[in-house]
Amino acid sequence: MHMMRVVPAAQEEDDPDGPAGHSPLAGLYAVSRVCDEPGPTMSWRHFAASVRSGSGGERAEAWAACDGDQVAGGHILHFPQDDNTHLALLRLMTHPLRRREGVGGMLLDHAIARARDEGRRVLIAEAPADGPGTAFAKARGFAPASTDTRLVLDLRTADWSGLELLRARAVRHATGYSLERWVGPTPDDLLDDMARLAEGMNDEPLGDLAMEDQRWTADRVRAREEMLGRAGQRTYTVIARHTTGGEPAGFTQLVVDAERPEGWARQAATTVLAPHRGRRLGLVLKLANITWFRACEPAVERVITWNSAANPHMLAINEAMGFEVFDTWYQWQLDI
Repeated sequence: MHMMRVVPAAQEEDDPDGPAGHSPLAGLYAVSRVCDEPGPTMSWRHFAASVRSGSGGERAEAWAACDGDQVAGGHILHFPQDDNTHLALLRLMTHPLRRREGVGGMLLDHAIARARDEGRRVLIAEAPADGPGTAFAKARGFAPASTDTRLVLDLRTADWSGLELLRARAVRHATGYSLERWVGPTPDDLLDDMARLAEGMNDEPLGDLAMEDQRWTADRVRAREEMLGRAGQRTYTVIARHTTGGEPAGFTQLVVDAERPEGWARQAATTVLAPHRGRRLGLVLKLANITWFRACEPAVERVITWNSAANPHMLAINEAMGFEVFDTWYQWQLDI
């Protein structure tokens, strides 16, 4: 068995239907699909884009473990560039039929070597609490650093009348703010506002993860949006603005695969900047966005979100909206 660097060809990445023939990237994607947990899956275009760069602008590289012309597994490493340059973010996958053959151990050893070559000191990966990745992480010395709950809102059975009443009550506490919304990339004149709002995510509790604050600029916001565009993702953004001072106060985003939604959407970031908290703006923003999104994307049936176990405030908002627990994940950390 040998390791092969996987680099997407331009025609592969741009093809929403995937490759017509066999390639290392196609083999790695096939392993990814067979390893997928319940919930939304990555489309071919999204997967190919993630091999080229991370959603936050991280430089990426992918490797496949090849047995002859068959891909038995692989890993994708994301290397943050603007901050957290001590970290490498790892996604490791082994075909279920090739587990317990040493493939995963070989892949991890290779990933550690590559991370060290890049001057990284800490490796972070995630796995469902009851999946084989958790047992593997424990066996290889990873420490659990954060616990996340995935929750799902079924748009087909949601109590929309109740949500409208919930929004009306929340708005009474959020006087003095107006909402703005758009689909797709941020308008140029709002990029600085979005960078300021994105930095509000630095207040999110991270457990024991060895992560520093992320530094956001207008250029970084645009680079993230360009990556999402290459991945075939469409975003729905709502921001709150203080009507007197004019400053941005909070935002939320929903993301859907524009070509292969398969009935799912993802709740992305939601935050309210510190001076504007305590006014139920987070709830107002999420309710406004989900109502708008439902009207625009009638084929989407469910929305999934990640919620840190150390963030009871956001968990309370999600539960009030009708989100229900789907599963639990751990983020694992290894000093290398």
